[in-house]
Amino acid sequence: MGNEYRAKVFKSGNSVALRLPKALGFEAGQEVRVREEAGKFSFEPMHVDARIDLAGLWGSCPDLKPLLPEERVFDRSPRLWDDPDWPGWQMEPRE
Repeated sequence: MGNEYRAKVFKSGNSVALRLPKALGFEAGQEVRVREEAGKFSFEPMHVDARIDLAGLWGSCPDLKPLLPEERVFDRSPRLWDDPDWPGWQMEPRE
């Protein structure tokens, strides 16, 4: 089995927080995945290194130009509730 540490739960605003020992190696602001299974909790650091590097794409589509503001007007999508025959309009009002 591994090392055992004591941690303290305290109130932080409207939430509770868990103060972890420095020896665990977590840094302030680091994201952690917490799992609960049968009343037991486990946590592990989340590795957020999945960045997308677009540097290699720059200039690879020379004909691609940004849309002008007047080109950003799109046709309105029909919505179910825009139909006057939609049965949702005939629902009885709540009291």
